[in-house]
Amino acid sequence: METLQHSIKIQRTQHSKLSTVDFNHLEFGKHISDHMLVVDYAEGKWGQPYIMPYGDMTLSPAMLALHYGQAIFEGMKAYKTTSGNITVFRLKRHHERMNRSLDRMCMPPIPYELFEQSLRALIEVDRSWIPSTEGSSLYIRPVVFATEARLGVKISDHYKFVIMTSPVGPYYSKPLRVKVEETYVRAAEGGAGFAKCAGNYGVSFYPTHMARKEGFDQVLWTDAKEHKFIDEAGTMNVMFVIDGKLVTPKLTTAILDGITRDSILTLAKDMNLTVEERKVSIDELIMAHQKGLLTEAFGAGTAAIVAPIAIINIHGHDYTLPPTTEGSIQQLIKGKLSNMRMGLEADIHQWNYTIH
Repeated sequence: METLQHSIKIQRTQHSKLSTVDFNHLEFGKHISDHMLVVDYAEGKWGQPYIMPYGDMTLSPAMLALHYGQAIFEGMKAYKTTSGNITVFRLKRHHERMNRSLDRMCMPPIPYELFEQSLRALIEVDRSWIPSTEGSSLYIRPVVFATEARLGVKISDHYKFVIMTSPVGPYYSKPLRVKVEETYVRAAEGGAGFAKCAGNYGVSFYPTHMARKEGFDQVLWTDAKEHKFIDEAGTMNVMFVIDGKLVTPKLTTAILDGITRDSILTLAKDMNLTVEERKVSIDELIMAHQKGLLTEAFGAGTAAIVAPIAIINIHGHDYTLPPTTEGSIQQLIKGKLSNMRMGLEADIHQWNYTIH
């Protein structure tokens, strides 16, 4: 594996932007690190990766990604641990999910060696961009898109694989107000909802924009057929604590298989909490709230990690949840997850990919 990394060509920037970044006040995704990694796909194979200064690319307006949506991405994070090492959380799981997204969109898979060594090389070049303030990290954005230039509807024969990084702070700064969406649809079973393809996010903009105009931060998507069951939140999976049990919608082809979701469920079982993956209806949430059994709700995702939900709006009525405390299930799990990432607790599941 060292052979590939050592053969990656590196063109370093002559004008670093590092000094312009206020690492104590990081807006999510605003600052892109100095370099990016690029790999081209042609003639049935991926070419040689190279690292270059981050900047604009020359691309054809006829490239197929712009017209027919062949574009997918991943999101993961790197951390500085207390020992001074760099860890990337659940690298293999992210690689597996990326290839599932590529397969769904008829795009070529990324070999693990190419994925791992490319990402490692880029992080080592821009390791000074990894923030060390509490709650911060280096967000990693791999993206693959079709670049063949023609107007006919077809599967592309040419692609670019690009990795960018960005120093980030917490995604949400306060508990969320969310609206249960009962008109618009993000994804339907049998579609591409489980894949991180660009179109999934584009179709969510309008209903999310309308919800924000009404004073909400995000929407909770419901099933496409009846709008009776919760699927996920706008930028993350969603979880509830009902009668002391950690409950989350069961995965379907309409729901993203979140790595943070899987990590939280695993840690909850380690903590001997009762975990249920099943359908969660709107009516159940209303009834559980009325009985005082719905004590917590939160989003879970790579960007947000754990995002407390303060209010759930259903049928136009606000259902307020108890304030989150240090003893809340979501905070206990978040603390354990953060400690494992930062090397403060044993990585018993071997989730951390370490760069010394």
